[in-house]
Amino acid sequence: MGNSHVKQHLETAEKTGTLQLSKSGLKEFPEHLQKLSKILRTLDFSDNKIDFVPSAIGTFQQLKTVNLSSNRINALPSEIGNLKKLETLLLENNNLSQLPSSVSYLSHLRTINLSGNGFKTFPLELCDLKSLDGVDLSHNKITCIPDAAKICHTIELNLNQNQMSSLPDCIADWPRLKVLRLEENCLEIRALTPRIMKQSKIALLAVEGNVFDMKLFNNLEGYDEYQARFTATKKKFN
Repeated sequence: MGNSHVKQHLETAEKTGTLQLSKSGLKEFPEHLQKLSKILRTLDFSDNKIDFVPSAIGTFQQLKTVNLSSNRINALPSEIGNLKKLETLLLENNNLSQLPSSVSYLSHLRTINLSGNGFKTFPLELCDLKSLDGVDLSHNKITCIPDAAKICHTIELNLNQNQMSSLPDCIADWPRLKVLRLEENCLEIRALTPRIMKQSKIALLAVEGNVFDMKLFNNLEGYDEYQARFTATKKKFN
């Protein structure tokens, strides 16, 4: 799409605080974007061909939602950590394999989608974020959650379609984790330890498509405690 299309959307964003340039053929952040740095609350550059996020993104202090899904991004600048009001960060279907340490400063972040990237391990930068509701890391190459992830505050963690072969017992200590999705990984039944089954707050554990028969799951030590949490949560929402 041409410069006139981009210019029109930039002008609209000056009035609305929302810049929507999805599927616009962008290869880079547009010129003159900087003049919106004090007013922009929502930025949507999804489904483009962007491979580079400029450090100037850190000056957009009012941003609450950033959607950079389905681009070609392989790294984020450390300045992303300056977005203190950011609540939603959508980065699925890019080429990311790690996050800058400054992500741990995004104290208001509630949702992060990193599905369909190149992560091989759980990003520890997310562990300090106390407002997290949802983390989507599905469709990556993650083999483990490190023992260093002693506490993570997310309510839901999606690790479907990775290469997980083990789970650390420490996820039983994650204070808000209610939903853990682990479908289509490489888990053996012993990965679901009695401590995880009995002592965690997990009320929905999706584990279909691993290397064990689901009948074994139903016979696990701690399954009754898990089932009680599942049933209590189901009743709460019915």
